[in-house]
Amino acid sequence: MTTPPPAPQTARIARVTGSLVELDGVAGTAMHDLVALGPLSLPAEVVGIRGGSVTLQAYEYTGGLRPGDTATATGHPLVARLGPWLLGGVFDGLLRPLRDAPAWLLTGSTWADGGNDAAPPASWLFEPAIGPGTTLDGGAVLGTVATAGRVAFRVLVPPDHGGRVEHVAAAGRYPAEAVIATVGGTPLSMSTRWPIRTPRPYRDRLDTTEPLHTGQRAVDALFPIAKGSTSAVPGGFGTGKTMLLQQIAKWCDADVIVYIGCGERGNEMADVVSELSELDDPRTGGRLVDRTVVIANTSNMPMMAREASVYTGVTVAEYFRDMGHDVVVIADSTSRWAEALREFASRTGAPPAEEGYPANLASALAAFYERAGAVVTLAGARGSVTVIGAVSPPGGDLTEPVTANTERFVRCRWTLDRDLAYARHYPAVSWAESFSRDVDLIGSYHAQHGDPAWIRRRTRALTALIEADRIGALAELVGLAGLPSHERITMLAGRLLREATLQQNALVSNDAFCTAAKSAALFDAVLAVAERCHTLVDAGADPAGVEELDFGPLVRAREETAPDAVDGVAQRLDVVLARLGGVDGGGRRS
Repeated sequence: MTTPPPAPQTARIARVTGSLVELDGVAGTAMHDLVALGPLSLPAEVVGIRGGSVTLQAYEYTGGLRPGDTATATGHPLVARLGPWLLGGVFDGLLRPLRDAPAWLLTGSTWADGGNDAAPPASWLFEPAIGPGTTLDGGAVLGTVATAGRVAFRVLVPPDHGGRVEHVAAAGRYPAEAVIATVGGTPLSMSTRWPIRTPRPYRDRLDTTEPLHTGQRAVDALFPIAKGSTSAVPGGFGTGKTMLLQQIAKWCDADVIVYIGCGERGNEMADVVSELSELDDPRTGGRLVDRTVVIANTSNMPMMAREASVYTGVTVAEYFRDMGHDVVVIADSTSRWAEALREFASRTGAPPAEEGYPANLASALAAFYERAGAVVTLAGARGSVTVIGAVSPPGGDLTEPVTANTERFVRCRWTLDRDLAYARHYPAVSWAESFSRDVDLIGSYHAQHGDPAWIRRRTRALTALIEADRIGALAELVGLAGLPSHERITMLAGRLLREATLQQNALVSNDAFCTAAKSAALFDAVLAVAERCHTLVDAGADPAGVEELDFGPLVRAREETAPDAVDGVAQRLDVVLARLGGVDGGGRRS
């Protein structure tokens, strides 16, 4: 929004308790207004108003701040400064650039006018899409800007503006704040500002039917997510949450990735930035980092900036959505964000709810996840925001409040299983505890796009996996030899599904990413082998002879064939079926 803010008002600080600051004698402030504290103008946000007293949450370290210091109310909320410099950038929770920042961030760094006033690159190449005399509504395209990531960056009329185009700049390079058009008497530049807690408007909301292809078979084949949908990734320490989210960030077919490191360790965020910088982007041919926005609010950064970072990230995502892009927001982890809410609530004296979390925890989670969706933008284009949030339940307890409340608002849950992770099965997505409410819609999509067997394939695979788990628990009591022949083959089928399809090695180029066609071929191959094994034992073959067969060519197919090599999978299937053909009715190899 570009509406000029009211004139600033000043007040005095009455009390400072960590990130909690109280003011006396300030009038005219509203909830979520931004306030500058003390001589360093530390950013803070209004979170409570009672009579003449105003309660703030400070987004910086408040050491040195004292009662009596001046506080200046800006009259506008915390806003994100948006523009072409975002792509390929690394920012903190208030969208201040970190890529060229010093090793230690100084308290009171530049933040005026909304939290990110650092100068962007000198100029950008602008190409106008309209001419003078055109009448434009809010959200319409003024022109395009060339970016390193080859993402179509469209300069839009702000949603709350519109009118007749009185002036538009000629093609050429301009600073980000230079006036490139005048619409309805309002000068417009390449950059814009938007309050982070206010969802950006759109024309219409769409049903989410197109799948987001992540390249991870355990997700795409069993628990898929649609573009514009939501997913939670709960898992205890060491189960591979960050690795799975990084793989999705690298390989999913979104146009823009917004990766929010919310309270995670600094070395993990450094690894994310380093790996993204080194990877080639298969979609554009450039660097993957050039279509990624990283918001790094690590565990050693101010606690309340962590709370703002998720809203900052989803505001950036909506900005690119309005250009007609499919955007994925990855928040790692929402548990650290909820801990920031809990810490601040305890400072304000709010009555604690379950496990000390504030009573509005569910509302806060809903406000975040409900900003996902596939929409028709104000300009008539189609765009989407998909939100994927990691959850770190203490001790792996999936009944704790953050996990339980998150499950109410997401359409998918990819639960990471500790036993699978400790068995070095990655990604450790549990087929027994995960779910996807997008399955029927995505099954219809696949049926309309050349894969009518998708639903049946998924059902057969899940049934075999769950049945193998059930029989495995029984085998621990009676021993494998005490099981009926068909149950032993069911256990074999479950093992082959785990080893040949669900496991993926992020360090092997052929296996880090998998196309939908190869994924279908792998699942079909394993199910065909399992069916042949059942046929053999039903005909009297000894299950031990079948179990001793070398299934290595099929198990190794995922790593030894290219990500789209369907023919290579078929060749290995033929090898295994030929070996099974050599098993006679007594279970012996002929």
